[in-house]
Amino acid sequence: MLASIGTVGDAYDNAMAESFVDTLKTELISDRVWRTRRHLEFASIAWISWYNNTRLHSSIGNQPPAEFETTRHEQHA
Repeated sequence: MLASIGTVGDAYDNAMAESFVDTLKTELISDRVWRTRRHLEFASIAWISWYNNTRLHSSIGNQPPAEFETTRHEQHA
């Protein structure tokens, strides 16, 4: 695991994680009723896969994170 990008104790320490969780809640969980925890678990796994491999993120040049990471590693290799 890498250390947090923020400094310890400041407001930015967990900002990225909190933003991700907020997006997950807004896009997947809010306004839905799940029959079982199992259904929610599988939906969460599918959503995270979509989020990392398909969803375009404007903060990284409208690329999915997986594509951005692959390109970045190739450029620094």
